[in-house]
Amino acid sequence: MDILVTGGAGFIGSNFVRFLLQERDDSVTTLDALTYAGSRDNLEGVLDDPNHRFVEGDIRNRELVENLVTDADAVVNFAAESHVDRSINGAEPFVSTNVQGTQTLLDAALKADINCFLQISTDEVYGEIHEGHFTEDDPLNPRNPYSATKASADLLVQSYRETHDLPVLITRTCNNFGPRQHPEKLIPKFLKYAAAGETLPVYGDGSNVREWIYVEDNCTALDTVLRDGKIGEIYNIGSGVELSNIETTEKILETVGGSTDQIEFVEDRAGHDQRYAIDASKIKQIGWEPEWSFEEGLEACVDYYLGGETVDV
Repeated sequence: MDILVTGGAGFIGSNFVRFLLQERDDSVTTLDALTYAGSRDNLEGVLDDPNHRFVEGDIRNRELVENLVTDADAVVNFAAESHVDRSINGAEPFVSTNVQGTQTLLDAALKADINCFLQISTDEVYGEIHEGHFTEDDPLNPRNPYSATKASADLLVQSYRETHDLPVLITRTCNNFGPRQHPEKLIPKFLKYAAAGETLPVYGDGSNVREWIYVEDNCTALDTVLRDGKIGEIYNIGSGVELSNIETTEKILETVGGSTDQIEFVEDRAGHDQRYAIDASKIKQIGWEPEWSFEEGLEACVDYYLGGETVDV
């Protein structure tokens, strides 16, 4: 299969590109604009793979996108502005990339008559949930500009299925962590702060709950949906591992040998959702199960970000 992976030099995208090249016989084209979230370094070791082609470019570039999609059997769209804090400070690039960029890709996919368009989304489109778990049939209720633009993109993708019969799939994954994540994200940032004996700033009282999945498990889930998912369907991808932010922080400190004295509670983020939790039973019905525990993934992150470094505080 010839697969165009957009945003493939970012965190999850680069891990997925590596997975395809190492575990499958696909030909992969990576398209990435190499903004703050994407880097050629994330593709080190696979840039010269004979089954891989890297193209620097923007998904809003219609001519470029049309040329690349023409050669593809499938499009996997990771390309997005994805940092909530940045979206609160300025929503325009999120609307432009996440919505207009997705539209450009959809138009190109429709024109090329591709076999599958896989939209990579997030559990944040559902909004917060205090009890229970979101299923794929629950309404969308995004509560910050980032998640609102991702929800908008999801609806666009679904509309192209309904109006043009485009073969689409959507995945909505919980919080990822693992190698090649942007250093301003919670786990890589707190690992480095903890190891350096620095203060770890925790929003509010630290009670906000997130569900965490190691990125390698997410990659196998995405591959399962791409090959075995039913066209037109949405699949939640979750591990079932729920931790409050303070619990996550404490596990990080424990893993690197830091002290809870390093924790500092700071003013809460605007529109900070209290809890995310999703029901992943649908994807399990097509043969996927997570394999990594949170603790195993955290140890792998210590090795990647710190070279196994710990600290005595």
